[in-house]
Amino acid sequence: MKKEDLKIVFFGTPEFAVTSLAKLVDEGYNVSAVVTMPDKEAGRGRKIIQSDVKKYAVEKGLEVLQPEKLKAPEFIDKLREINADLFIVIAFRMLPEVVWTMPRLGTFNLHGSLLPKYRGAAPINRAIMNGETETGVTTFFLRHEIDTGDIIGSRKIQISDNDNVGTVYDRLMHIGADMVIETVESILDGTLETRPQPEGEFTPAPKIFKEDCRIDWNRSAREIHNHIRGLSPYPAAFSALEDEEGKNIDVKIFESLPVDNVIIEKNTTPGTIMISGKRLFAATSEGTLEILSLQPAGKKRMAASAFLLGYHPVKFTTAQNG
Repeated sequence: MKKEDLKIVFFGTPEFAVTSLAKLVDEGYNVSAVVTMPDKEAGRGRKIIQSDVKKYAVEKGLEVLQPEKLKAPEFIDKLREINADLFIVIAFRMLPEVVWTMPRLGTFNLHGSLLPKYRGAAPINRAIMNGETETGVTTFFLRHEIDTGDIIGSRKIQISDNDNVGTVYDRLMHIGADMVIETVESILDGTLETRPQPEGEFTPAPKIFKEDCRIDWNRSAREIHNHIRGLSPYPAAFSALEDEEGKNIDVKIFESLPVDNVIIEKNTTPGTIMISGKRLFAATSEGTLEILSLQPAGKKRMAASAFLLGYHPVKFTTAQNG
């Protein structure tokens, strides 16, 4: 079968999925339809927001399906009518069995981790938050339990101490697109090989909630640094900050650096702030953390030096409003 004869239905929502979809289109594959989340209203003006995948699909003239419910009879009938050979899923909702078992060549997923590590909704965030030094992407065939199917292929990248979720996301997005093409090619030319995931060997990567973003200053400088970069630039780690008048403001923290050459006295309460010139430091349970950029509630993101021009912080405390 030629690639233009291979009928594909693509499932995805965010920018991470667009890169793979675009590569499929650019390589001449027959994307018969694109399935993405329904449009939603947002903001005071109730502006209609479309997914990144929909915007791209409309621009390219691809058929777009936006089911509210994935088991809806009209949606199932439409998929059967398309009669695709292969489904590809990237950053989408969990599919019901009636959907992922439909195509004759199966349904495969691109996942942002080296499975079986970091199964779940937030694999990139969780890997960085946990201080991992490597991660990658994996393609695998779907089955009942989430992220547990047989592995088709994977590709590894290193995570540097300067990386955050934004930089790793961008690299995996492009490497993942290459993996998608390689996977489809192996299916087409009959060279596909799969391997089962090891039983019982996995690391969970649950969805990030607001409480996950709260900084615990009783952790070490290194752990807090990993927490901050694993959530930067979005949704961002946060803390409350108390000034010299006893007032509290909430701040998001985007960049930090554990430092060895700035000594805050032992037994200093974690979260206590020390200012040296235009630099902002905080005590932790183990070591000192320099805060490089942050965003006070209602303000723009700024360097710590700019922040100190208008604020006189004393300590970081338990965040109030986030």
